[in-house]
Amino acid sequence: MDLSGVSNPICRLRVAVDAPQHSGIGAPLDYLSEQALPPGSLVQVPLGKRELTGIVWDPLPADADAEGQVLPDTALRPIGQALLELPPLTLNWRRLLDFAASYYQRSVGEVALSVLPPQLRELDAKQLQGRLKKLHKWVEAEAKDGAPSAQRPELSPAQAEVLAQLDALLLAERASDATGSAPGPAPVLLHGVTGSGKTEVYLRAAEHALNQGRQVLVLVPEINLTPQLEARFAERFQGHRIVSLHSGLTPAQRLRNWLAAHLGQAELVLGTRLAVFASMPRLGLIVVDEEHDPSYKQQDGARYSARDLAVYRAHLERVPVILGSATPSLESWQHANTGRYRRLALPQRIGGGAMPRLRIYDMNLLPRKQGVTTALAQPLLAALRERLQRGEQSLIFLNRRGYAPVLHCGECGWKSECPHCSAYRVFHKGDRTLRCHHCGFSERVPRACPDCGNQDIAPLGQGTERLEEQLAAALPEARVARIDADSTRLKGALEAQLGAVHAGEVDILVGTQMITKGHDFRRITLVAAVNPDAALFSSDFRAPERLFALLMQAAGRAGRDAEVAARSEMWLQTWHPQHALYQSLLRHDFEAFAKSQLAERESAGLPPYSHLALLRAEARTVEAAQGFLEAAARHAGTLPDAQTVLVYPPVPMSVARVANVERLQMLVESPTRGALQRLLWQWMPELHALKREHKGLLRWAVDVDPLAI
Repeated sequence: MDLSGVSNPICRLRVAVDAPQHSGIGAPLDYLSEQALPPGSLVQVPLGKRELTGIVWDPLPADADAEGQVLPDTALRPIGQALLELPPLTLNWRRLLDFAASYYQRSVGEVALSVLPPQLRELDAKQLQGRLKKLHKWVEAEAKDGAPSAQRPELSPAQAEVLAQLDALLLAERASDATGSAPGPAPVLLHGVTGSGKTEVYLRAAEHALNQGRQVLVLVPEINLTPQLEARFAERFQGHRIVSLHSGLTPAQRLRNWLAAHLGQAELVLGTRLAVFASMPRLGLIVVDEEHDPSYKQQDGARYSARDLAVYRAHLERVPVILGSATPSLESWQHANTGRYRRLALPQRIGGGAMPRLRIYDMNLLPRKQGVTTALAQPLLAALRERLQRGEQSLIFLNRRGYAPVLHCGECGWKSECPHCSAYRVFHKGDRTLRCHHCGFSERVPRACPDCGNQDIAPLGQGTERLEEQLAAALPEARVARIDADSTRLKGALEAQLGAVHAGEVDILVGTQMITKGHDFRRITLVAAVNPDAALFSSDFRAPERLFALLMQAAGRAGRDAEVAARSEMWLQTWHPQHALYQSLLRHDFEAFAKSQLAERESAGLPPYSHLALLRAEARTVEAAQGFLEAAARHAGTLPDAQTVLVYPPVPMSVARVANVERLQMLVESPTRGALQRLLWQWMPELHALKREHKGLLRWAVDVDPLAI
């Protein structure tokens, strides 16, 4: 339907469009249409000299304050094509997007259009018809007969109890649907130790939702976990269509999978954080696996938390949401303590297997000499040899890729600093480069010190490349493999390497945090963390929480087969063996750790006992960024809610300069979420105006509920 030449359009429509943030367009725009279109319809509309895709949005309530911005019909432009072949996006989907845009301080058009498949925004009506025909052919070709596989493991008593309670929630949700009165079930925090069978609980809960004719959304924190989980769901649900949504798909695959979910043809949707916005008209269950993982927080554009939006979406849809983790976020744990979330527990591993025994090795016992800070202790090497002799696998965890964090000249003190960032370039021995992991600047390793000419420049510290080399030298009979962002850069490399580990073709696996979570390695009986201490003394108050979760997840990779669980171990090489965090880890006692951390946060007035936002500014000079932030702070002091909100002075970010851009940030803190939101809402128009006044400013952004400070 092309209305561009219509001479007498009769309907006003509000259309959400993806306008640049600096344009100041925050709300949907008014257009004219020859016919009334239902909210949620996709249309093509003119904006300036361009024509782009928009979404027909809900009309303003009759009593809404339009702030004098209502234009007469004569000033409005007509819409172009309407993509009527596509069913409208649902009311609850639009309410979710309204909430996300409002809470994270972005325009609704920017958020709503950015979460649609890029190809969908480029299609006209005829092209969309062609894609829908292709989709139907794909659906017919993929059609499978048969009921869900009967190959289901026997449930443990704890799993059976958890599922009984989840069934009660599903029945309550159906009853509330029938009456339309109940608010829906409370979010469920599934606290299960690693290897306790949380995935089986997800599978059974999904089966119950599918039996009711509903769709299921499962979120995972990282792309590399999606194929593994998809394979398990596909094996179980042979008669159901499963699609994935994540950034690793091609644009055509992403469009096809999104359309299958939107049309109700895909019953299970698995994906990373972006999948929380998948259009699913019959949604009946949401699962957020590893809910504590920081990957659920978007770090650019609309900085949303997919976990928090999953909880809000479940509230809108009045369906259960399961937040699963062995180490829940302290925010979720506190919500369970106060009764907002319902906590269900899986305290034992499947088959009665023991948790890995933790062995803390005191690095102070080693002789003091250069380089000892990251050396592999002899007792650890002996433990690795013991595993080799028994034909078992080991995992060595070091959260630093490359060969060494820095090259150093012992004569003049030169270090491999990045000329464009306030950070060091990392030495990669494989291709003999110094590479900045912030801006990407790379060059060949110099033959001699650039400052004094000394040819004896040496690596300081240790990365996964160097650790792999040392293990190969110390244990020449071992098959050592490394998995990190460098070794898995090529398409299919990660799947091939994980396949080799599962097939028993690797004796010792070295890697960063990407190998410590979610993977079900059945042959690993020893896990070692060789240099975890740095996070103990970070300026970020969340660093201990992240470290505890990471180490507990890493420990969970050992002894997942009940037959070898009794002899599984985790080794921890540390200079601070008496630290309270390690002592809680020694007992696998998350509850004690959470209790102590929450007490510290309450006394310091930190989340979840307060609410934070960051105003970040980037400019070519420190003065330009600081000037913008200081002007913003002065204006914040004049707002009505200024008395209940604390605005801290601007400070540099942890990496203050990236790609020759200076980065500063300003923390805003409030004891109540409402006061913080009101101040941000009043502040945003002035921030847009200040950007125009401060010419040296490149960009600015507000981050609500920031994860890193």
